[in-house]
Amino acid sequence: MCGIVGYIGVEQAAPILLDGLGKLEYRGYDSAGMSVFDGEKIQMVKAKGRLKVLEELTHGGKTLKGTVGIGHTRWATHGEPSDKNSHPHFNEKGTISVVHNGIIENYIPLKKKLEAKGYSFTSDTDTEVIAHLLDYYDRGNPLETITKVMHRMEGSYALGILFSHYPEEIFAVRKDSPLIVGENSKGCFIASDVPAVLKYTRQVYFMNNEEVVRLGRDYMHFYTVDEEELTKEAVTIHWDADAAEKGGYEHFMLKEMYEQPKAIKDTLGPRIKEDEIVIEELHMSREEIKAIKRLHMVACGSAYHAGMTAKYIFEGMARMPVNVDLASEFRYRNPILEKGDLVIVISQSGETADTLAALREAKERGIVTLGIVNVVGSSIAREADKVMYTWAGPEISVATTKAYSAQLMALYLLAAYFAHERGSLQEDQIASLIQELKMLPDQVEVLLANKEKIQKFANRYIGAKDIFFMGRGIDYAISMEGSLKLKEISYIHSEAYAAGELKHGTISLVEEGTLVAAVLTQENLYKKMFSNIVEVKTRGAFVLAVTNEENKDIEKVADYVLYIPKTNPYLTNSLAIIPLQLFGYYVALGKGCDVDKPRNLAKSVTVE
Repeated sequence: MCGIVGYIGVEQAAPILLDGLGKLEYRGYDSAGMSVFDGEKIQMVKAKGRLKVLEELTHGGKTLKGTVGIGHTRWATHGEPSDKNSHPHFNEKGTISVVHNGIIENYIPLKKKLEAKGYSFTSDTDTEVIAHLLDYYDRGNPLETITKVMHRMEGSYALGILFSHYPEEIFAVRKDSPLIVGENSKGCFIASDVPAVLKYTRQVYFMNNEEVVRLGRDYMHFYTVDEEELTKEAVTIHWDADAAEKGGYEHFMLKEMYEQPKAIKDTLGPRIKEDEIVIEELHMSREEIKAIKRLHMVACGSAYHAGMTAKYIFEGMARMPVNVDLASEFRYRNPILEKGDLVIVISQSGETADTLAALREAKERGIVTLGIVNVVGSSIAREADKVMYTWAGPEISVATTKAYSAQLMALYLLAAYFAHERGSLQEDQIASLIQELKMLPDQVEVLLANKEKIQKFANRYIGAKDIFFMGRGIDYAISMEGSLKLKEISYIHSEAYAAGELKHGTISLVEEGTLVAAVLTQENLYKKMFSNIVEVKTRGAFVLAVTNEENKDIEKVADYVLYIPKTNPYLTNSLAIIPLQLFGYYVALGKGCDVDKPRNLAKSVTVE
């Protein structure tokens, strides 16, 4: 979730770019840079690290002269955080400069094509490909050049572009990554989010997919990808700065919940090629995959719950035996690791101390390791033998939502890929699964739109002392994550149980009025879960059920029902967790808790 800012006007650009980038720091980043046209050529300064480094290098922007410029804060997706991978990027002659937010899915074949034409690359990024593509197609008409490049790129992108032979203009493009345009009496702006320009204007234009804007000091022209001019109307922004950083949402957690469809899509999209699952970064042959004897899922917190879900999926879909370990317990139990095992460590930050220690333990024993992480260049990403990134973007709220959803998607893809390579799923089964994976983002959108119903229900349980979650199979893993979401932000005691264990002690805690959240998405376990609900109902429980939309008969025993759309039984976690996230959020909100920064918790646990 990189940050883009651009300015053209009568004032010095660099200080404005630095100020705008500072307003986008909440998005998270690992490097920053600026390009400014000084009257003769494009000057560029960029550096790894915080924005302060860039400010010091340019003395607050004073040493980078010029009234036309673009700036960027980078969240690494291709290539580790470094000076060379920072944005902006140049073409070889230094006459075209580009900043980019998003992922170019077909950058590898494009790069190979350009290399065959004699172009050389200095970074590991997908963005440098864009700069060279623009150069390759440049025939003096920048709008025509840009639209040609758009027709050849696949993926998501928001671009800010400078051409030295058009020094009085900035060009910008948007496809699936946000970009806005603003203006005041002294110039025009582009930005990836509203906070960057609120200091200068509240009149903004929201760009739609596959639109191009051409900005001068006192004009702006919008075009389609076919170069047809568009008419757009400005929107007046009434947010204060703090609300703007959250995109108008009250908390980052709520904003990030609503970003889950995009996080799922971004993690899925680049790995589906012509309706086949392709995970190029694994660099594993079919023979190597077939030779895997056992998987070990190792993680903490929500990532551990994603691993628990994965156990059912890998064993059921790929027929591979799976151990799931809390990272804090893994190395201290002297685990039995053998040749042919694969240890999969899961972490949002890639810096989780216990998970990193487990990774190192496995490597010391000569076991192949795979890291599933969200942060490029993190410790786990650097040290694991193989890395599979989740492209959720930076996550600000301590309670994870979109990173967890992206982890699930990565694990679904990995399980299906292994299943195909090992022959436990046939081509038609894979094809059906891919279609259901593609449907998940829209289905999550539908569930998020139901927030008012969940909020009304949550308001009834603000004063609860104990809440229990229960499920069987994958539904047990969903219950664990739902329970964690509630307890970590609302401070209500909450536990998740395998429903079959009720009679072995847990049911003694259920009394009149106790809320029990029952998850029933696995049809082969539905009747047994139905019986478990009856058991707690007879002890006075109030039952909230989360189940598939066709299970209307659950209303006979449950007091309140939330339905999820139909999907493959292995994928139900991605849908059933959404109402449980919203439930936890609204209970915490009703109690007046600090939803984004719950007490005693940190976003990244870097000590054991």
